[in-house]
Amino acid sequence: MRIATVGTSGITEKMISAIKNRTDIELAAVYSRDEERAKAFAGKHGAGTYFTDLEKMAESGAFDAVYIASPNAFHVSQSRLFLERGKHVLCEKPMTVTADEEAALYALAEEKGLFFLEAIMSLHTPAFGTLKEALGKIGTVRSVSLQYCQLSSKYPAYLEGRNPNIFNPEMKAGCLMDIGVYPVYLAAALYGMPEKITSDAVFLPSGADASGCAILKYDGFTVDLHYSKVAQSYAPSEFLGDRGTVTVGAVSQLTGVRLIADGKETMLVPDNLTRDEVMGAEANVFAELVKNGPSPVYAFAKETSLTVRRITDEIRKQNGFPF
Repeated sequence: MRIATVGTSGITEKMISAIKNRTDIELAAVYSRDEERAKAFAGKHGAGTYFTDLEKMAESGAFDAVYIASPNAFHVSQSRLFLERGKHVLCEKPMTVTADEEAALYALAEEKGLFFLEAIMSLHTPAFGTLKEALGKIGTVRSVSLQYCQLSSKYPAYLEGRNPNIFNPEMKAGCLMDIGVYPVYLAAALYGMPEKITSDAVFLPSGADASGCAILKYDGFTVDLHYSKVAQSYAPSEFLGDRGTVTVGAVSQLTGVRLIADGKETMLVPDNLTRDEVMGAEANVFAELVKNGPSPVYAFAKETSLTVRRITDEIRKQNGFPF
């Protein structure tokens, strides 16, 4: 598979690093609006060519698929452009803001015989299967607490009066859409659409949400979600069953998974997996889809991502988000 990238941020570099050891994925092209940056990025990573015009890039026959890691506000238009031009799309989360936008892009991909996949580490890592197996050993789940509170490296810039994309609602960004989506994703992947959603959010003067929480009500238990970009937590997420407990150190990557049952604690997934190992899993799934065609994995990814969008749609609605 010949792949191109849109975006030159750190996450794009991490994806390129994750795929560099796969012999069946070739980095064929990169894009940046700035020609010097595009040229330097292509040279650094050994890309065959570079583009500064998205329309010309989409028309190019130099690649078969594209990885999009631009700001959130551009995901829908850029995904549509490449799908319309016959390119498979792997788009960083959130690949759309709303469920309606996502459903429309899935329909377009199906019409074109293409794949449209969200780049979400937790869903595609082998640790997801390990977690599900562990949950089967703790009896009836009675309560779940999922958290991702990470002090943003961009927060000091915001406090200095600058307006980084991640705290700019015009970029469809903020805490929920950037990192809150990870605990939402895990709840949706494991349990589907909740019966009821109750939520709250704290906003910065910029209009972006700084932190938030939600309670997802399921049959017989609740899932509590906590997320913040203005404070750091070191507590694990927990699944509490009537016969044991599973803890997860990082819900974004599903590392640090422990099973506590029958009087003993077992480490199932270590804390120290590399980003290449985790991101490589989503690249592998995407490459296999392009190579082999539709699969149950794709159907599950599509169903889960649409459920995530429905949940975040409701949270945004309840809290009066500006987008």
